[in-house]
Amino acid sequence: MIKAKIKEKYRGLSVQELLDKAYELGFNYEKNSESCSQCTVAALHEILGFDSVVVRVATSSEGGQADQVVGTCGGLIGGTMVLDYYFGRPVESLSCQERIDTNIQTLADAAGVAKLLYDKYVDEYGTILCPHIQVQRFGRHYYFSDPDEAKKFEGAGGHSGPDKCSHIVGTAARWTMEILLDNGAININE
Repeated sequence: MIKAKIKEKYRGLSVQELLDKAYELGFNYEKNSESCSQCTVAALHEILGFDSVVVRVATSSEGGQADQVVGTCGGLIGGTMVLDYYFGRPVESLSCQERIDTNIQTLADAAGVAKLLYDKYVDEYGTILCPHIQVQRFGRHYYFSDPDEAKKFEGAGGHSGPDKCSHIVGTAARWTMEILLDNGAININE
């Protein structure tokens, strides 16, 4: 596990204040920039300052996968990417020549942490799939790659509604921060 360092301007915040800040940043990044996965990662990057390449690589895992609205919610993908940044198996633990069981256990441990976020999604939404969450929030799902559909999505409050995608991204950022705190990746006293 890599230990996270809270950026100086956020040090001294209580756990609740950090969770609220993660939500606020996630909500506002999604509202203003779009891309559920990237905005979840950006919110946590703003607080923790991890390598900015993680924000970049989260770009197209949004909209149920590359705007196709068929896959996993981008908030869950982005949150999982951040959890894997801290808890994931390092490249040095991979081998193309032999099986090393301790390295397999590291993979299982990381998956266990990621499942905590998955479980929060299932408990809250009953699903992890973008189109299913859209049906819950909008009464239907939209195909973002179709300009007319994207316009209808925006008209239905996609990035402006208080309980729509910006809220889901804010919640994903909050849950990810909570998991990081609960599992020892972040010590707010450091």
